[in-house]
Amino acid sequence: MTPDSELTIERKRMVTTQLHARGIKDERLLRAFERVPRHEFVAPEYRPEAYSDRPLPIGSAQTISQPYIVAAMLELLQLEPQHVVLEIGTGSGYQTAILCELADRVYSIERHEALARRAAETLRILHYTNFFITVGDGTEGYAPAAPFDAIIVAAAAPRIPQPLLEQLRQGGRMVIPVGTEQSQDLALVRIANGRPVVHYLEGCRFVPLIGREGFPG
Repeated sequence: MTPDSELTIERKRMVTTQLHARGIKDERLLRAFERVPRHEFVAPEYRPEAYSDRPLPIGSAQTISQPYIVAAMLELLQLEPQHVVLEIGTGSGYQTAILCELADRVYSIERHEALARRAAETLRILHYTNFFITVGDGTEGYAPAAPFDAIIVAAAAPRIPQPLLEQLRQGGRMVIPVGTEQSQDLALVRIANGRPVVHYLEGCRFVPLIGREGFPG
């Protein structure tokens, strides 16, 4: 068996045991996780652990999130093929690739230029074309492409940034970890009748969201 075949088997096992078995039901989402090679988004020394149930370092003091957490957050967004999505925190580009599988267009903001450059290169190698990555302050969103059908924030904020609320379409959804740098709760935000409705869900732990509307750098 070739190394690529072994990784494909590991990826399918990850979807079955870490996602589906733990309650992820969205079939489009599960199929996207089966297609996207997580091992391509980690350093070579971490490839043997690419499909393990934990985050992995990607440089710049950042991590690629645990697969289950990525899936749980994305399922909350209820993405449709025509949706335009804003991602705050490109990181390795793995979650960006999943989003590219699920949505029409993905705009992603990364604070670290080296990570943004590497993520874009990996996505291009894997033949994704429906993404746009920019370097900047994610707490300010990306007004040129607003409003968005969905926003996902891959870092913890002390509060929900007002610019992100303003850039979320009526009926849109946002998922964001909110709390202190040590402990957060996952928040689902929906825009109904022009106003945000916030539901706090399970506890989580993310790196801090740095920026004008986030934590100080």
